[in-house]
Amino acid sequence: MEELILKNLTRRKLCQKLGQLCWQLSLSSILIDSLRQPAVAGKRAAIAEESTAPQADFEPAYLNLYRTGELKERAETLWQIMEDCRLCPRECGVNRLEGVRGFCGAPGATLVVSAAHPHFGEETPLVGNGGSGTIFLTHCNLRCVFCQNWQISQLGRGMESNSNKLAQMMLKLQEIGCHNINFVTPTHYAALILKALDIAAEKGLRLPIVYNTSGWERLEILKLLDGIVDIYLPDFKYWDSDMSAKYSSGAESYPEITRNAILEMHRQVGVAKPAKDGIMQRGLMIRHLVMPNNTGGSEKMMAWIAQVLPKDTYVNIMAQYSPLYKAYDYPEISRRITNDEYKKVVTRAIEVGLTNLDVQGYWWLKR
Repeated sequence: MEELILKNLTRRKLCQKLGQLCWQLSLSSILIDSLRQPAVAGKRAAIAEESTAPQADFEPAYLNLYRTGELKERAETLWQIMEDCRLCPRECGVNRLEGVRGFCGAPGATLVVSAAHPHFGEETPLVGNGGSGTIFLTHCNLRCVFCQNWQISQLGRGMESNSNKLAQMMLKLQEIGCHNINFVTPTHYAALILKALDIAAEKGLRLPIVYNTSGWERLEILKLLDGIVDIYLPDFKYWDSDMSAKYSSGAESYPEITRNAILEMHRQVGVAKPAKDGIMQRGLMIRHLVMPNNTGGSEKMMAWIAQVLPKDTYVNIMAQYSPLYKAYDYPEISRRITNDEYKKVVTRAIEVGLTNLDVQGYWWLKR
């Protein structure tokens, strides 16, 4: 707690510190409840009223399906898929409805949440003044050896929950002024998420839904999310299948499946363009983490995006790779990237005509 006891700590920095602490303690809570002093609460209410008022012409996609009852029907369809689980490309075939764990490690049909809070470390158009309403879900079907959140994704540290509680988390995040509901690693919990969304929509949820995924998604499942997800936020980790097989637990199919998934995501939500207030409400936002020794095939990836998607597709070229978890077992990825490695990727993205780049830290390009 010593890190939190700092003079002149801003509200944003305080939320970031609390978010980190929440991860460390594996808490499933809305962090804002710990900040309910009258002065802070009053300021937060003003921010919420100013920053999260929806644009007059915006309505989240899922509300229409909620009104027709189709949202509930799709949730049930996904629920039944867990009986012979094929929610992700692993297609384990285990009966999660009877409590069997598949490759992802999720405890059957139970929902496990590590944390839920306003997150200020996401892309700027998702953060705004009120933060991205991020819900960190445990376990993962990809299980990368360099995962920065391995305590959550692979050890599964969190607290068991259910769709009713998840709906309450979403409503709470809306109440305290977040701009969206951001589900991190949602693939294996898609059925429970849709059940919760149906409950929350009935109780007044109106924030856009962010599907924050590894990108490794089955087209059949994505099509069930059509008209529900507002913002797709996929990683595009690898261009080469040998790399994905080596560093992501045998996921040889990752490049091909992810390319097809990204095209489907674009078909559903189109190019991500912020509203007049700078907040993103709909669209595709691609993330790519630059890795040492061109492990991800970054330059080829930029060329592919420019070839098959609009040139103004949002692409976040991320520079923050760190050798965490088991990365030191692999010498070629056991270091941080160099500024030259990062520059090459950004330069290539510009050369192929991409115009909507999120370059993390221009200081990388000036060194």
